[in-house]
Amino acid sequence: MYLKKTNGPRQVILPDGSILTQANLPPPETTRWVVSRKSVVVKAVMFGLLQRDEALERYALSPEEFDLWQKAVELHGDAGLKVTMLQKYRHP
Repeated sequence: MYLKKTNGPRQVILPDGSILTQANLPPPETTRWVVSRKSVVVKAVMFGLLQRDEALERYALSPEEFDLWQKAVELHGDAGLKVTMLQKYRHP
């Protein structure tokens, strides 16, 4: 079996005990961002599986968009990423 050489870790253990690996990341051509995909990318950056700049480039995200996702996860968990919950979680 051949493993592709990567600069960072191949897997990280999240605080809930689950393991996040490179294989769990969404494909680079992702255009439809559902909560689960956003969450995986944010957690990958937060726990060191993926560098922030690498995530921005790989998924063609703006820094502002990613920062909003990250702040939503930090403040409200994965539920903060739901589009239907914008009014509830974002203060004027």
